Amino acid sequence: MEALRQDDPRRFGPYTTLARFRESASAVHFLARGMDAGDLAVVTAARPALASAPAFRRRFLAEARTAERLAGGWVQPPLVPPEDDSLWTATAYVPAVTLAEAIGVSGPLPERSVRILGAGLAETLSRVHATGAVLQGLAPETVLLAEDGPRLTAFGPLGAAASAEAREGGQLSVRLGYLTPEQVEGREVGPASDLFVLGLLLAYAATGTTPLADGPAEEAAERIAHGAAELGAVPDELRTLIASCLAKDPDGRPGAGSVAAELALEGAAGLAKGGWLPGTLAAAVTGQAARVRALEAPVGPVQDEVTTDLLPDNGTPTDRVPTDEAQGSGDIGEDSRTTRFLNTGARAPRPDRSTTQLALPHALPPAAPAAPAAPRGAATAPVTGRRALLTAVAAGAAGLLLGGVTVSALGSDGSAPAADDKPSPDPRPAVPGRAPDALWMYSHPAAAPAPLTAGVWQDKLVVLTDTAGATAVDLRTGRKVWERADAAGAQSVLAAGDGLCFLASPTEFLWLSPKDGRVVHRVRFVDQFDGVPNMKVAPLTGLSGSVLWFTGSHTVTVKAPKPEKGRKPGRDTQVVKAYFFAYDVVRRRELWRTAVPAGRAPGTPAYRLTAVRDADLVVRQDPGTLTPADVAAGRGKAFFRCFDRTTGKQLWIRQFGTVTPAGAVAGDEEGRLYASVGDDLQAFETATGKPVWTVNGTASSVFGTPVPAGALVHTTNRNQEVGAVERATGKVRWRRSTEVPPGAGTPALTVSGGGRTLLAADSSQVTAFAAADGRRLWKFQDIGAQDPKGATVSAPYRVLATGRTAVVQRERALYAFPVE
Repeated sequence: MEALRQDDPRRFGPYTTLARFRESASAVHFLARGMDAGDLAVVTAARPALASAPAFRRRFLAEARTAERLAGGWVQPPLVPPEDDSLWTATAYVPAVTLAEAIGVSGPLPERSVRILGAGLAETLSRVHATGAVLQGLAPETVLLAEDGPRLTAFGPLGAAASAEAREGGQLSVRLGYLTPEQVEGREVGPASDLFVLGLLLAYAATGTTPLADGPAEEAAERIAHGAAELGAVPDELRTLIASCLAKDPDGRPGAGSVAAELALEGAAGLAKGGWLPGTLAAAVTGQAARVRALEAPVGPVQDEVTTDLLPDNGTPTDRVPTDEAQGSGDIGEDSRTTRFLNTGARAPRPDRSTTQLALPHALPPAAPAAPAAPRGAATAPVTGRRALLTAVAAGAAGLLLGGVTVSALGSDGSAPAADDKPSPDPRPAVPGRAPDALWMYSHPAAAPAPLTAGVWQDKLVVLTDTAGATAVDLRTGRKVWERADAAGAQSVLAAGDGLCFLASPTEFLWLSPKDGRVVHRVRFVDQFDGVPNMKVAPLTGLSGSVLWFTGSHTVTVKAPKPEKGRKPGRDTQVVKAYFFAYDVVRRRELWRTAVPAGRAPGTPAYRLTAVRDADLVVRQDPGTLTPADVAAGRGKAFFRCFDRTTGKQLWIRQFGTVTPAGAVAGDEEGRLYASVGDDLQAFETATGKPVWTVNGTASSVFGTPVPAGALVHTTNRNQEVGAVERATGKVRWRRSTEVPPGAGTPALTVSGGGRTLLAADSSQVTAFAAADGRRLWKFQDIGAQDPKGATVSAPYRVLATGRTAVVQRERALYAFPVE
């Protein structure tokens, strides 16, 4: 931090500059005060010599918009949205030191601090990678260590550049920091590249030195591409994970979500509670905050508000920055391509860094459906030296081109993916173990209540409900189609034929137009439901075709008989009458009702659908609605009821083995019932109640809800195992672990629309298996929207499968993945 220079701007919009805070290759960061004396901000202003290049302007705004979209968690939200005519942004000031400064002040960080640092960065990377994009914003100078956790301050290669220079003809030469093996060898840069750089950062944080990237250029390039990282000084608890991040093959590196979970399963925010920085760094952060808050606005003439290229470099009225020769990096021509590696010493505040030259053209090519080719002359000359490399990068409509391939920073120009009616492009082939590129991502607004439920309508819409209304999202593009307050509180989303969407809440049924969400028809329970006044409805039992089953009850007052002469009059009594209903949601009429025993107060029994067959259906009552008399009669075992689908007549009530009222159970259309019994899974014939076969589990395995599909029954248990058995014989076909630590509950299973993919969802991740043979296909984790000072998002994942798309939901975030 230093005093303002003579020609530094005194104002940026509503912010009055107080001091220079930090400088980077592309911008100067100022401390500033807003209209309120207590509002401190960091204003990032572009250097004008670089801003003269249109490509720089495009990238600066793109990376600013990326920061805006990533706001939350460990990313500070911008106070002023980026605009096309102003190359500056502002974020709230947070007392913090950069990772490079921290190593210079106190040396390597302790293992716990490195763990929290890595988890926080991986959580942010997970959000980026879920869209199929690459961040490329990691560097020791772009990572801040604050009191409550790490912060990321750069969101693309421009913000994380080691140096940058405007060239004649409008070109921009940018030198990156850390390289990856794929960059050195001219291969495609993808999300795994961010994990390699993360590994370098964590090794640097843990040891004070950066493996692989020191020494002469050709030697450093050789080590990056083929050498083994020296991690002997890394703590034992972190060495294996960091080594996996530094794998030469991108396919061998873990996903960001996996790294975040391994470093801090409870989340970086949870692990950081109570303090996470060494005493020296905590004191440095506290001292910085005190000095910043004591700053006063400088006395002197106030310049006009800065809106564009008014900021001089190095405090002098010039539009030049030091040339490559002045920086000792050699000139670059069209016939010479070199990579320079800087060696700044093992324990200097700045770590050892490898650098790459990037050439950004003056003119931006028009948008094209495929990745644009590199401009002529930019990448045609041979590489100088056996392992030296220059990666030519063009800032085109499809993003940055590294080695002729596209690396998109959350959209081609930093904006969100186009949300039109065109289907999403075909994703790249999935890499084994890593989730395929998401077709789209949708975030429910933070200002809205958290979603209550979600459902898919006609393979076209994903409909979310919350206590404020309902929102429809296009299944192909992730674009919000409509939102309606009329559907507030709906707890079930179902299809109602070809033209309407059906929603059920505790008070009414609603039919909505899928086009605009308009309420077309409604039935309120409190008014009257076909002769049952003031009916209370339990959560829906289930739906098959257009027929919906549910239970409802109402209270009837029974008048006391007239007393005999000379006797006191009796009291009126309240009697609860309960029914099991069948309702056609397309024709909007009741098909039948059957009187059933009332449940625990307020009297509405809740039935769970166990099996639907051609002639009948089987249900089990939710244990929470059983009366004490029901519990006593069952003697620890569940009663199942069977009803005729045409008339509603109850055909039988039966118990199966020792299946408990809360035991996991499912049935099929062929008359079998599959249930968890102790540590085992058993199959029964519903017609007779006799057991057919038993799959023995292990100690404490406790099977979860099975899912019959085709000739198999897919299984899940508390040991985090997923498997498949033959429906006819109970023979185990396969059994695999999700690799989630036990204790996270039983994964919920969903079979894809095509039947070839089995998805297991729990509170930690979604794991995809090949349904036929159990091959583990991929895993997906997303830390979710998280407030560093609040609770970590711990909501379980949910999966909605339709057609060849699986929609993964975690609280407010939804991702669409291609599945078979």
